[in-house]
Amino acid sequence: MKSPAECETMADLRAQIDRLDIALIDLLADRAGYIDRAAQIKAKIGMPARTTDRVAEVVANVRRLAEARGLDPDLAEALWRQLIEWAIAREEETLGKDIS
Repeated sequence: MKSPAECETMADLRAQIDRLDIALIDLLADRAGYIDRAAQIKAKIGMPARTTDRVAEVVANVRRLAEARGLDPDLAEALWRQLIEWAIAREEETLGKDIS
């Protein structure tokens, strides 16, 4: 792994970006597993997929983390809202099935 400052060529930069893309996809796949488990638990306890308070909490956390790390919080929020909506739709699909 090289820091951005250590990259001397576009090939170096692209290799590092590709490495990060793989890591991001791995993390998103892991997150999807937790979303699937949340849907199973929610189905058992009668909880809806969309929990407005939790959405607000996640967005606030993401904005705070982004700002602390020098990332545009508006960008982070937009990305996470897309991710959240995808997760809710995925949970709703599971909740619509009888998993007893």
